[in-house]
Amino acid sequence: MSGNFPRLGPIAALVVLVASSCAGAGSSPAGSPSGAPAPGPTASSSPAPGGSPAPSASPLATPRPPTATVTLALDWTPNTNHTGFYVAQYSGWYADEAIDLKFIPYASANPETLVGAGQANCGISTEEGATFAIAAGAKEQSVMAILQHTASEIAVLASGPISRPRDMDGKVYAGFGSPQEGPLLTSVIMADGGKGVFTTVTLDTAAYEALYAGKADMAITFSAWEAIEAKERGIALRTFAFPDYGLPDSYAVVLVCNDAWLTANGDVARRFLAATVRGFQLAATDPATAATELIAANPGVFDANPALPRDSADYLAAQKLYVNAAGAVGPETSQQWDAASGYLFDQGVLAGPDGKPLASRPDFSTYFTNAYLP
Repeated sequence: MSGNFPRLGPIAALVVLVASSCAGAGSSPAGSPSGAPAPGPTASSSPAPGGSPAPSASPLATPRPPTATVTLALDWTPNTNHTGFYVAQYSGWYADEAIDLKFIPYASANPETLVGAGQANCGISTEEGATFAIAAGAKEQSVMAILQHTASEIAVLASGPISRPRDMDGKVYAGFGSPQEGPLLTSVIMADGGKGVFTTVTLDTAAYEALYAGKADMAITFSAWEAIEAKERGIALRTFAFPDYGLPDSYAVVLVCNDAWLTANGDVARRFLAATVRGFQLAATDPATAATELIAANPGVFDANPALPRDSADYLAAQKLYVNAAGAVGPETSQQWDAASGYLFDQGVLAGPDGKPLASRPDFSTYFTNAYLP
């Protein structure tokens, strides 16, 4: 499943306050509590001619925007990296925002490719995946951090011959075909004194079963999914975390959207993000309910292991991976982008549109934006 790699209540209508400019009048409040209509101007309570009270003026409601379709490319089969989207859809929060979300199931094409080509409005990616795509010319930006920290690791069978990263030299890596996999694996091996030389076989969704069956020596797994799944299946893994070998913390999962789509549909993007953040806020604070709704939104998907989405949801919430240090869902910082994506540049593995290594360090603050978050 994707972690750092591709894989796997209606809202009350807003009202506009209409105020008269009168000398000595106090300023009207800027807003009203969520769900409560702001008061409109009140007519004089003095009786109108004829003895009946003057009618009160009605507040002017903001017209509901037309429903907009948003397409979202998944990076794997439904899992807890996607919980907020399914919760928001299941709970009707996208409908509240006049958003019709359409999921594009994961296939062989990376979400970054689909988004960059305009074949999907948005897609689920990783900081590394987005960095490689944008550096290579993809016209997209990260608009939200779904997971705030690194959540993937290199895994090998505990019963196998690999006891440390340098033992992976000459072994077989089961991968997914993403450009960041090889350089990151090489970095870890070399940090442990190895040469970083290994064979890669692209197996995509079959990568983990190949590892479990001993047909491949290592794979990059997600701590909140494959690590839990393997334990529940009685498969003992030995893992190597990227930060333990000098790699900076990164956004394990991000939401990327097409630049042209964002420019043309700013209001739609904000409404989409408002409902999405609400979904992930529930996942962060009430994992049991969020997991129940994820399962309900995907009938049959988790029948083989119904405990997995619940255990994964509990893990993500307990580790506070959905939220930053302030407890907020979604925001990204230049510091984290510059550290993690800058590491890739420093390693000389980022290539431009011509396929050649970048000659100058990108301004990674342009690779993401918080402008569409609620």
